[in-house]
Amino acid sequence: MSAVLDKSVSERMGAKDRLVIFASSLGTIFEWYDFFLAGALAPYISKSIFSGVNPTAGFIFTLLSFAAGFAVRPLGAVVFGRLGDQLGRKYTFMVTIVVMGASTFFVGLLPGYATIGLAAPIAFVSMRLLQGLALGGEYGGAATYVAEHAPSNKRGGWTSWIQMTATLGLFLSLLVILVVRTGTGESNFTNWGWRIPFLLSIVLVGVSVWIRMMLSESPVFQKMHAEGKTSKAPIKEAFGQWKNVRLMLIALFGVTAGEAVVWYTGQFYTLFFLNQTLKVDGQLTNLILIIALLVTSPFYVVFGTLSDRIGRKRIMLAGCLLAVFTYVPLFKALTHYANPALEQAQDSAPIVLYANPEQCSFQFNPVGTAQFTSSCDVAKAALSKAGVGYENRVASGGTAVIEVGGRSVRSYDAKSTSASVETTRFNTELHDALSASGYPLKADSGLVNVPMTIVVLIILMLYGTMVYGPMAAMLVECFPTRIRYTCLSVPYHIGNGWFGGFLPASAFAIVAAQGNIYSGLWYPVVVAAMTSIVCIFFVKETVGTNVDAEV
Repeated sequence: MSAVLDKSVSERMGAKDRLVIFASSLGTIFEWYDFFLAGALAPYISKSIFSGVNPTAGFIFTLLSFAAGFAVRPLGAVVFGRLGDQLGRKYTFMVTIVVMGASTFFVGLLPGYATIGLAAPIAFVSMRLLQGLALGGEYGGAATYVAEHAPSNKRGGWTSWIQMTATLGLFLSLLVILVVRTGTGESNFTNWGWRIPFLLSIVLVGVSVWIRMMLSESPVFQKMHAEGKTSKAPIKEAFGQWKNVRLMLIALFGVTAGEAVVWYTGQFYTLFFLNQTLKVDGQLTNLILIIALLVTSPFYVVFGTLSDRIGRKRIMLAGCLLAVFTYVPLFKALTHYANPALEQAQDSAPIVLYANPEQCSFQFNPVGTAQFTSSCDVAKAALSKAGVGYENRVASGGTAVIEVGGRSVRSYDAKSTSASVETTRFNTELHDALSASGYPLKADSGLVNVPMTIVVLIILMLYGTMVYGPMAAMLVECFPTRIRYTCLSVPYHIGNGWFGGFLPASAFAIVAAQGNIYSGLWYPVVVAAMTSIVCIFFVKETVGTNVDAEV
């Protein structure tokens, strides 16, 4: 009876336990806030920092800069994971938040391309790389720190608060943007107001550091350190032993890759789809997303807690499979409710591009220097910028032609001597043809079915809560204490940094090439399907695992 009572008391969350969760979660919220600003403000950054290239290339370049921060996250996982396994969890994620906050603040001060030329995009990418390195060390430290404090039967519930921080960070970034945009006005926000959310990060990092200074080291790490059992070479131990490499590969392909694309599709690709494809007003888009985020945020804790009872694997697998089978109809529903005029125009007056495939480039320009000047490239860039779908058909040669609603619009070669005149003629004719066929220049805010758009977004975001809510506990339970920070962080950040981080740019380029506005969804669908298969056959249930194990 006494043992049962002691266990009950030990598993009750006390003030120190709440501080552990609060401090870890709050700091991670602010890090995600910093990191997501570049994605949420991509159109404004493109106009200021990447104004030296054409708009389509500039936007793709901005998305790739956003993705660059994700690309280096695995490196940050290795660097800070090593520190976390050798020096401690608390020390390491104190460093990461300072690096993140400082680099974000600098972006707010960065002059545009018109002022300092090529130095602007170079400096911006450099700051994104620093942010990626910092975030690469932050998540593993926060997740490990909380999990090593949690009772074994509540580990999913406790760590799910860390999982909710990414959504809350996105929510905070959108809310700050909405407030600043409303306060400054659209014109001022476009010119300089977009910098304010970046500058505010200096306040957030100060609050985070102050709170985290109150924390003590993880008890599991303290015990291991006192006994002299910490790893002397975490990187060598993690990557030099096949059993650990195998665990990381299973975690990557059977857990984090699918989780990443499902989460980023619901949280971020929806933002780009509503803004860039459906042309919904930016302020309205942010408001809709904020409401959907508020509704779905508690479900990270719901599914994390549920995973303590029924297992992590089945919940995460269900989220991936739902995404595979329902993404296309759900995004078609977004079009139906957010821009019905576009849906109607695509049904009544489908667009066809006749062009010689040999003249058509895949307009994916990672360094912003390529020139897409053929008549096919000009036509595709214009249609992509307009956010309309089209069908590709082969033409024997000559100049590409766009057919829409019975009208033919002849493209042009951007290198021709009459390019300036042809540009005006082409843009005018294309605009008139699209307008005559009912294609809207932007979504009519009065026709947006806001409640149903929010419902669709809630469904998409709920898939993300299913795959992300239980994940921290599962990853912590997969790896031994000695090298947990390193082993956990690497597959997490490869999955989220590479598979998830490159989703917006990859999907945007696929849509531009294929013409179908839904074709970019094949990227998350294929990755989520792959993860589902690997999860079924190779991922073991981890509930009840002893996280004190050293090997």
